[in-house]
Amino acid sequence: MAILGQIRSKPWLLMGVIALALLAFLVNPESIDKVFGKNPDVLGKVNGEKITREEFNDQLFVLQQQAEQQGRPKSGLEEQAWQLLVQSKLIKQQFEKLGFEMTDDYFWNQIQYDQMFAQQQQFFDEKGNFKTQELKKEIETLKNTNPEGYNQWLKTRKSVEYRLMARQVFTNISAGITTGKKEAEELMKQRDQLADIDFVKVDYAAYLQKTKINVTTADLENYIKKHPVMFKADPSRNIGIVYFPSKPSAADDAAAQKEINKLYSGGTDASGGVENFQNTKNDSMFVMANSDMPFNNQYVKPNQLPQTIQAQIPSAAIGQVFGPYKEQNFYVVSKLLDKKTSDSTLSRHILIAFKGSPAGEGVTRSKEQAKKLADSIGAIVKATPAKFTEFIKLSNDPNSAAQGGSLGWTTPETPFVPEFLTYLANNPKGATGVVETQFGYHIINIEDKKPGAMSYKIANLVKEVKASDATEAESDKKARRFIQQVQGKSFNDFVNIAKKGNYQFSNPKTAKRFDGQLQGLGTDKDGEILAWAFDKKRSKGDTEFFTVEGTGDKIVVYLNGKQEAGLADPESVREQIEMVVKNKLAAKQISDKIAGAKASNLDQIAKLFASTKQTAQVNMLNPSVAGSMEPKVAGAAFGVAKGKLSNPIEGGTGVYVLIKKSETVNKQPGDLKQFTESISQRNAGMFGQAWMKSLQDNADIKDYRIEIWNKVGNQQ
Repeated sequence: MAILGQIRSKPWLLMGVIALALLAFLVNPESIDKVFGKNPDVLGKVNGEKITREEFNDQLFVLQQQAEQQGRPKSGLEEQAWQLLVQSKLIKQQFEKLGFEMTDDYFWNQIQYDQMFAQQQQFFDEKGNFKTQELKKEIETLKNTNPEGYNQWLKTRKSVEYRLMARQVFTNISAGITTGKKEAEELMKQRDQLADIDFVKVDYAAYLQKTKINVTTADLENYIKKHPVMFKADPSRNIGIVYFPSKPSAADDAAAQKEINKLYSGGTDASGGVENFQNTKNDSMFVMANSDMPFNNQYVKPNQLPQTIQAQIPSAAIGQVFGPYKEQNFYVVSKLLDKKTSDSTLSRHILIAFKGSPAGEGVTRSKEQAKKLADSIGAIVKATPAKFTEFIKLSNDPNSAAQGGSLGWTTPETPFVPEFLTYLANNPKGATGVVETQFGYHIINIEDKKPGAMSYKIANLVKEVKASDATEAESDKKARRFIQQVQGKSFNDFVNIAKKGNYQFSNPKTAKRFDGQLQGLGTDKDGEILAWAFDKKRSKGDTEFFTVEGTGDKIVVYLNGKQEAGLADPESVREQIEMVVKNKLAAKQISDKIAGAKASNLDQIAKLFASTKQTAQVNMLNPSVAGSMEPKVAGAAFGVAKGKLSNPIEGGTGVYVLIKKSETVNKQPGDLKQFTESISQRNAGMFGQAWMKSLQDNADIKDYRIEIWNKVGNQQ
C-alpha cells in the first residue's frame, strides 16, 4: 500500500474527507423539511447546480486539515470553503460546455498531471512512467479491506477531478488567446510614438492641504452607483466590539508561584506534606496528579524543550531538576529522567504477505504458510547475507523490491509499524531476523547504523497563572457597567465611552455570517456573535454581552449597521474609497477654477495654483508622466492639436493641462512576430484570474446558508 500510504500520511492532501461534525446551523433535515418545505441539505446553487451540505462539509474539513498541518487556526474557514465550491462548480460547467466528459479513462490518463501526484517521485518508475496499474490495484485492495480508507479515496478523487477539469479548461481557453496583426501593429505604434509636451499639474495632495473638502455619505453613494460591479456586496454587519480580558493580576501570579514552590520542595496535601517533586518515586504519576499539563513519555530533541533549559540539558545528570522558572503564562519545574541517541538505520526487507493481509492482494498462501516461508528465507539469509537478493522476487512490497529491498535510512520517527521500528532499534548492524506485522512477515536485514542527535525524556511540573474568581469578577463588573452606559446610545457614544475607559475597541465593518472569526477579536465566541448580529430580529443599535468560556473574558458588542445583498453601504467602504472620491471632488473644483479664469496659456494656470510648468516625453503604451502612470494624460497628448492648450485632464494624481510641442518616432528593436508573441504571452498570463472573476460576477449564484440557519435557529 505504498502509494496510498503516501497520501494517507499527509491528511491535507485528502481533498474530501467526511467531516467529523456538522455545522451548528445544519440539523435534522427531515424535521426542517416538514416544517419549512426547504431542503437544508442544499446550501446553494451555481447556475442551477446544487451545492450540497455534504460537499460543503467535505471541503471545510479539508481546509481545516490544511490549516492544522501548517500551524494556522482551524476556525474561520467556512467562507473560503464556500468560495472554492462555487469556483469548482463554475469550472465543471465550462468543462462540459467545451464538450469534455470526466470519464474513468480520462481520469486515469490525466491523473499524473495533478498537483497531488506530479511532483511525487514515488508515483513514477525509473523511466518516468506513472504507476497507474499499481495505484488501481491498491485502490481495489483498499475497497475490499478498508471501507473508511476507500471512502476517503473517493472524496480525494472528486477533488482531483475538479483540478483536472480546471487544467483542461484553462489550457484550452488560454490557447485561444492570440494577438491579431492589426492589434500588434497598433500597439507597436503606441510603443514607438513619442509626444513632447509642456504641462502644468495641480497635485491633489497639495491642493487638499490648502482646501478642505468633506466627503459626504451622498458623495460616496454617487461613486458607488457609477461603479456597481466594483461594489457588489454580500450580506454583512458593521459591529462595534469592546473586549474585557480577565488577565491574571499580580496576586494571581504570586498564588501560582506559591503553589508550584509547594509542589516542588514542600509537599502535596494528599501525601500529608511528605511527597514533593524532588523526592517522588514516581515522576509520571506525580505530574499527572499535580500538573496543569499531562506527562509526556516521549523522548524529545533539545529544540523541543522549554527555551529556558535548552542550554543546560546537554550537561545535566539524570534526575537533575531545573526551576521553578516562568515560560509565558506558566510556572514550570523540569526533571531530566533519561537521555539517549536517536540512531539512523539503513535497512532492507522482503515482505511475505498472506491471504487477507493489507498487502495480500492476489496471494493465496495462509498465514501459517507465510510464516514457514519467511522463517526458511530468514535462516538462509542470516547464514549467507549475500543470498538476500535471490529472494527479492518473492517480496509482496513491489516498491522496495524495485530498489533491491532497500527502505533507505530511517529513524525512530519514521512512520513505520511499531514492530518494524522496534527490531531496527534493538539490533546491530548486520543483523537479520523475521518480524511479524499486520502486512505479513518481514525478513529484515540491517545494512548500516549511525548515531543521531541526543534526545531527552523530561518530566515537566506545570502550573498555569490563571485569573482568580476575584479578577474575573472585576472584569465582569467593568463590562456590565459599560453595557449599562451604552444601552440606547449612539455608536459614537459607544466608541467614545470605550476610549475614555481605555478599553480594547475594534470595529469590523463588513463582517460576513460565515467568516468564523471577527477582525480584532479572535475568540471562541466569534461565531456566536456573528450569529447574534445576523438574527433577523436584530436592529441597528442593539447591544449584547458575551462571556468567553474557559477564560472568563467579557465582550460587549454593538450592531452599528446591516448590509443586505446588493450595493455596498457607503459608510462601510468609506476607508476604501474616501480618498478617491475626495480627489474627484478636488478635480472638479480645480477644473471649474481653470474654466472660470479663462486662462489662455500654461503660465497663467501655473500662477493660478502656485504651481510650475514642466516638460515631459510620453507615449501611449507606457504612459508615465512626471513619475506617475497617467494614461488619460498620454491619450490627451496625442489627441490635442499641436500648439493648442488642452482642456483640464482629470488624472490619477492631479489635474493636468498640456500643450503638445511635437511628435516623434523612436523605433524599438524587435520585429512584429516577436512583439506579437510577447503580447500574447502577457495576455495569457493575466487571463486566468480575470476570466474566473468574470465567470463568478456573471453567474447566477444562490446562497441559502443564512436562510437555513435562521430557520433552524427559529425552530430551536
